[in-house]
Amino acid sequence: MTAIDINCDMGESFGNWTMGRDAEVMPYITSANIAGGYHAGDPHVMRETVTLAAEYDVGIGIHPGLPDKMGFGRRSMDATPEEVRDYVVYQLGALMAFSNRHGASVQHVKPHGAMYSMLSESEAHCRAVMEALLEVDPSLIYLATDMNIYEVAQEYDELDAVFEGYVDLDYNPDRTLIVEKEVEPKDPNLVADRVISIATRGEVEAVDGTVIDVPASSICIHGDGPNSVELLETIHDRLEAEGIELARLDELV
Repeated sequence: MTAIDINCDMGESFGNWTMGRDAEVMPYITSANIAGGYHAGDPHVMRETVTLAAEYDVGIGIHPGLPDKMGFGRRSMDATPEEVRDYVVYQLGALMAFSNRHGASVQHVKPHGAMYSMLSESEAHCRAVMEALLEVDPSLIYLATDMNIYEVAQEYDELDAVFEGYVDLDYNPDRTLIVEKEVEPKDPNLVADRVISIATRGEVEAVDGTVIDVPASSICIHGDGPNSVELLETIHDRLEAEGIELARLDELV
């Protein structure tokens, strides 16, 4: 039977500032990418998000970013491969500690924003991070947004990697994503159609109408979208109608 994971970036609130709809979204997903405190999040938000994920048996993953809260980790930074490696290990260690308190474990790593772009563009940075994961915990799964990163991951026999697709953003014909300046509500039926297309055929329609390959086993939904819960409800209904199961990343590798 076909199965797919639904992941969401979470734990990105900070102090009195709230980002996303974590409590509303958590019941509908199977894997949570939790901010490590560098681009967003703080120790209290991390604890609360891990608690919520454990309550719903959602797979826990670190969403490490560059140390740039003001820029939400989306601004470029001049950092060596060793520095980026340390940023990831530091944030991963914090999430592991909170997860241990709940008898849970960290299952995956998904870099955020400018860090993800850096790994996509620099094989040296990419390899530094992947080798760090293998040293910390060889069972960790790399959740790859970009085919460049995914192909590097495939070179490590001992590293499990899962490619992810997007359904609440549009793709260019070259498989790059079109990131909106202002987030608008999405058509739930269109988003659900994309999920089914990726899950069953590994493809999706680009913005120009061409069909592109997106060989994804995980789908990312943005929890801060204005109608994210409605999207997830519609996706669940369609998956059930099509006989497609939901599974955590650690159940797919």
